[in-house]
Amino acid sequence: MKNKTDMLKERISLMESQQAEEFALLREQFHLTYDTLRPFNLIKTTFQELTSSPEVKGNILNNVIGLTTGYLSKKVLIGATHNPITKVAGTLLQFAVAKVVSRHSETIKAVGGLIINRIFKSKPKKRINTEIIHLIDN
Repeated sequence: MKNKTDMLKERISLMESQQAEEFALLREQFHLTYDTLRPFNLIKTTFQELTSSPEVKGNILNNVIGLTTGYLSKKVLIGATHNPITKVAGTLLQFAVAKVVSRHSETIKAVGGLIINRIFKSKPKKRINTEIIHLIDN
């Protein structure tokens, strides 16, 4: 039989090995947490979460379309001017157009698609039924 001292030494050895394993796991978890909390990784993770949502993707796309349209409308209508009043009016026009376009982007996309289809659509043959043509136009 083992005496109490041997049993105690065995128990201490077992607990020391358990402590070493837990310390290694704790160190690994610390490095993972540290890497996750780095500013670059926080920004990257947030951006990935935002872009993975279909609703957010649609909103971003609509806003980009609106801002681009507003900028182009300002450049076309106002141009390069040095008059401060005209610049302010151009900026107001840009934001107004951007707001309208971003709110109604789905309708604008649909109308644009119809216009493009009509431009590139070949002329219908004379033998086609007029009901089919009516359905295509609507």
